[in-house]
Amino acid sequence: MPLSLSLTMFTSEGIGSGCQVQQTRVMTSYQIHTAATAAEAAREPLKVLEGAFGFVPAAAGLMANSPALINTFFSAFGHFRGGGTFGADERQVLLLSNAVANGSEWAVAFHTLEALQDGVQPAVVEAIRQGEVPADQRMAALSAFTQSLIGKRGHVEDTEVQMFKAAGFTEEQVFEVITAVAISTMTNYTASLSQPPLEDAVLPHAWKAGYLAGA
Repeated sequence: MPLSLSLTMFTSEGIGSGCQVQQTRVMTSYQIHTAATAAEAAREPLKVLEGAFGFVPAAAGLMANSPALINTFFSAFGHFRGGGTFGADERQVLLLSNAVANGSEWAVAFHTLEALQDGVQPAVVEAIRQGEVPADQRMAALSAFTQSLIGKRGHVEDTEVQMFKAAGFTEEQVFEVITAVAISTMTNYTASLSQPPLEDAVLPHAWKAGYLAGA
C-alpha cells in the first residue's frame, strides 16, 4: 500500500493469558521522532499519523528510528484497517488484547483510549485490562483467540479455532487475526524496549502489568 494513505484510515486506531512483565526501565533514551526529525525515508508515515491524531504516537516516533520498521508497520496497518473485515471495535479488542498478552504498558494505555473511542463497551475494556474474560461472548472469543495465538506461538488447538468460528467469525478472519498479532508485535516490542512516557491524552488510562487479575 503506498504511503499516501488517507488520513481517515488512521483516525481512530493506530499504533497493539496475561503475562506479567516486571518493567523497571525508566524513560526512553531512544529518540521519539516527529516528521521534522526523522530520516527522509521515515517521514511520510509520521506525517499521516500526526495529521490523524494531532500528535505522533510514541511507538511510531520510536519505530521511525528504523525506516524499515516504521514503513513495514505503516503498510501492514493500512491493509489491516483498510482491507480487513473486522469492525473498528473488533480491531481495538484485538490490539488491546495483544498489548495485554505482551505486557506492553504503553500499548495497553493507548489502546484503552482507542477502544473506548471506537465503541468497545467499558466493561469489555476493563475485563481485558484485568486479564479476565469479557461477558460479551463475541468479544470474549476474539480476545481469547488472539491471546492464545501469542501465548502458544501460533500452535493453537483445532478446538480453539472452532470456538472462534462458532462465535461468528470466518475462516478468513482466523488468518486476519495474525495480521493484528504482527502489528502488535512491532508496536508492543518497540514500546516495551524503549519505555516511552505516556501522551497526555493516554495518561488517564495508564496500566501496569501487575494490574492483571490475581497479580
